[in-house]
Amino acid sequence: MNQGRIWTVVNPTVGLPLLLGAVALMAFTVHFAVLNNTSWMKDYWAGGSRHAAAPASHSPG
Repeated sequence: MNQGRIWTVVNPTVGLPLLLGAVALMAFTVHFAVLNNTSWMKDYWAGGSRHAAAPASHSPG
């Protein structure tokens, strides 16, 4: 591990929770942005699109 000496500066009982908390905060921020900035997410959570799917065209073969 090339960054192993970082734990001589920062105690692991402080550094690891901060690292994991930062990762969780970033994941929450990204998911929040996706939920608020897309138009399709509300429809997806409501059960799909309001329009019926067009039937597939079948050509005689």
